[in-house]
Amino acid sequence: FSTSHPESVNAFFTESNRLNTRMITGNVLMDQNAPDNLCVPTEQGIRDTQNIIDNWHDRGRQHVAITPRFAITSTPKQLRLAGELYASYDSVYLQTHLAENRDEVAFVQQLYPNHKGYLDVYDDMGLLGRRTTLAHGIYLETSEYERLRATGTQISHCPTSNLFLGSGLFDLPKTLSYTGVSIATDVGAGTSLSMLTTLSEAYKVQQLQSNQLSAHQGLYQITLGNAQSLLLDNKIGNFMPNKEADFVVIDMGATALMERRMAQTKSLEEQLFVLMMLGDDRVIEQTIIAGVSRYCKTTL
Repeated sequence: FSTSHPESVNAFFTESNRLNTRMITGNVLMDQNAPDNLCVPTEQGIRDTQNIIDNWHDRGRQHVAITPRFAITSTPKQLRLAGELYASYDSVYLQTHLAENRDEVAFVQQLYPNHKGYLDVYDDMGLLGRRTTLAHGIYLETSEYERLRATGTQISHCPTSNLFLGSGLFDLPKTLSYTGVSIATDVGAGTSLSMLTTLSEAYKVQQLQSNQLSAHQGLYQITLGNAQSLLLDNKIGNFMPNKEADFVVIDMGATALMERRMAQTKSLEEQLFVLMMLGDDRVIEQTIIAGVSRYCKTTL
């Protein structure tokens, strides 16, 4: 997510293009129930999105996502216009939020009393589809899971946000039985930008529900799993031939605690589990973007 100001998106994409990073973002659409200085008139927000698509989508490694913040902060007219814009492209993404906490769900029901539920609002506005990612998705009915599967709509699990806000526990196995899931940090209420820290919290969220998240599955989820959810697995996510060289070099003994714990491991699974539970930004030795080293800890 960027902000509701198109300047933020242009600044982001300009820097991303300079670094040749593969990124997806868009201006946040809000025209109600938000501070006045963050709201943008309905049609203007859509025009801003159209301009950003024209200027940045598929330019180098940049992609645009139509980005209503969520059903509460967009009028029905804005959501419908966003859906029409989404339908006019076959490669533009759409991202928004869905059912992170009970009060949010209740407020959406109050705003849209004639809809069957939260997801039905997005469905009615034309916002669902294979290139749509909905963050959170904690409080969903069976019919909503089935609609996610029917439309190919993806869910993004943001565990540090869910725990920080006390929102609830995301059921990863159940959601995966219906649709694809990505693991995300949540730039708003998330407490860390480290995917390893995020994965550690995802593990704990599942433990509280007696669900198992192995290290192999967890590390798959934040690499190839995320790439598949975003339809980018033909470009990134693993080391198969002809894929783009986006990867990090990891120091498995980056901290004294990790070094001590690693010395006691007897298998790769145990080593990966230590990495998942104790790893954070300190383990990143080097970052390679499209084959070019953009960060190296030893040279700092």
